[in-house]
Amino acid sequence: MDSVRSDREGARSRIPVALKILIAGGFGAGKTTLVGSVSEIRPLQTEEVLTGVDGADDTSGVEGKHTTTVTMDFGRITITDDLQLYLFGTPGQDRFWFLWDELSQGALGAVVLADTRRLADCFPSIDYFEQRGTPFIVAVNCFDDRRFGADAIGRALDLDPDVPVVEFDARDKTAARNVLIELVEYVARRQLAAAGSR
Repeated sequence: MDSVRSDREGARSRIPVALKILIAGGFGAGKTTLVGSVSEIRPLQTEEVLTGVDGADDTSGVEGKHTTTVTMDFGRITITDDLQLYLFGTPGQDRFWFLWDELSQGALGAVVLADTRRLADCFPSIDYFEQRGTPFIVAVNCFDDRRFGADAIGRALDLDPDVPVVEFDARDKTAARNVLIELVEYVARRQLAAAGSR
């Protein structure tokens, strides 16, 4: 009886490990959609209606977009009782980039969403993570039938050859989950390689 009680008390006293993952990319790339598709809780979203002020938001290529994230998106995935992923979607417009330093503290890594309709919009995210040494992968959100291939996109973005580029649909829960798995596996490979070189 004492062993059963101590097992229960041990289970209650364990603090789960929380891994923080950033979801970044340009305006309209699908960050809010990705967080919403995989989160087991109702995601926190800070979507607001676009201002309509000329020059405030470039909607070319995403003309149907009427809202924007102004702080962050937040979601959670429980892997086991001892492991949880916390997803933080960053705002896409440069006027909100002052939030990135706070959001990125303690992050395991990042997923940079790329939209082939506006591929150049993911350059600031890539530059940000490269300069800080934060591991990241590029996930190409396939909104339509246009396919350029992961290798072509990696070359167009001038990525290091070891940075994974994956294609997916942010609306699909399984596809979005697989993107997160790819990031975690990539971070693990980097850590193993770094440990092996010591």
